[in-house]
Amino acid sequence: MTIRYSKPPVLMYDVIDDLDEVVRLLESQAPYTPLGGWYNPGADPTKKTRPMWFQNDWVHDDFAAEGSDLFLQHAGYIEAAKHYYSAEIVEPISVYVNLMVAIDGGGPAHTDNPRFHGRDRTNTPMWLLRAMLWSGLFNEFEILQATAIWWRNDVEGGALYYWPNGAANPPEVHSENMANTALIGDNHGMFHQVGPIGPFSGQSPLITPSATLAPVNDGTGDWTITDLGEVVFRAPLNTYRLSVLWKADVYETAAERDRKKSNTLSMQDVADRFNDDLAQRGSEIRFDLDRVDDLALSAELKTVYPEDKPVGALRSVFDAA
Repeated sequence: MTIRYSKPPVLMYDVIDDLDEVVRLLESQAPYTPLGGWYNPGADPTKKTRPMWFQNDWVHDDFAAEGSDLFLQHAGYIEAAKHYYSAEIVEPISVYVNLMVAIDGGGPAHTDNPRFHGRDRTNTPMWLLRAMLWSGLFNEFEILQATAIWWRNDVEGGALYYWPNGAANPPEVHSENMANTALIGDNHGMFHQVGPIGPFSGQSPLITPSATLAPVNDGTGDWTITDLGEVVFRAPLNTYRLSVLWKADVYETAAERDRKKSNTLSMQDVADRFNDDLAQRGSEIRFDLDRVDDLALSAELKTVYPEDKPVGALRSVFDAA
C-alpha cells in the first residue's frame, strides 16, 4: 500500500484583480521568518544553517490576518476545487506565504503534510502523520485538502517542478509567465519542488533561524534580510519569489463530511492499525505508544513504509543544511 496519487492540477490565470492589495497584506504581516520545521528540526538558533527562504501564516487555526479573505475566500479557488474533486463542500482553512531569494539548489521534493480526522499536527508528531500517509493504512480517515499555489511575479529562476503522473515519471515544469497564475489541485498526492532562485552566486547564502525579512519603508520599495543584527541582503520586492498557498478541506457531500467528522482516530487506533499490518507482514517491528516521541521508531517504520523518491528531482538545498 502507498499514498493515492492525485490527478494532474489545473493552471489558473489572472487570479488576483488588485495586486497592490497583496503587497499591502504582505507588508502588514512582516517580518517573515526562515522556513525550518520538519525539514530542519532542532537547528541551533545562532548558526547559519538555513537558506534565504522565509514564511508566515496569514490564516491558520484561530488567526486570520486582516485582508486575508482576498485568498481564503477566493471564489475562483472554491469553484475550481469543487470541479477538481467533483465535490459539493469546500471549506477554506489556511493561507500561507513563501518569500525566497538567492537559493542555488532546489527546495525539497515532497508531498504536503497530511491531516486525518482526529489526528493533525496539534496532537500528533509530523513524522507519524507522514508515516500514516505513506503506509496507506489510514486513507479512509485522511482529510482531502485542495491546494492552490499562487505566484505574484516572475523572477530569475523560481520554477515549480511537479509530478502530475506519479513519482515514477519525469516532472513537468511551470516557469516563466508565472505572475498572477495559480496551480490548483491536490499537493498531498503529488510531489512538487521549487527550483533554484536567483540572483545566483554559485552557492546559497545561509542564515540563522532567527533572521527576519521585512520592508525597509524608506520609499525605495526594498526588503531586507537582517541576521544577528546585520543586513545581509537587500533588494526590491520584485527580486523575491513570492508565492501564496491556499488550502481547503473537501467533501463530496455534507453527509460525507458529517460521517467522517464523527469517526475520528485515537492514538490507540493508530497503534493498533500499524501493529496489525506489521504482524501480517511478518515484521518484528511494533508501534509502541510509549515511543511516539522517539525518532528511532520513525526510522524503523520508514523501513516498512518508505516514502517514494520522485524521478528527476533536484538536490534539495536542505540536504546541506
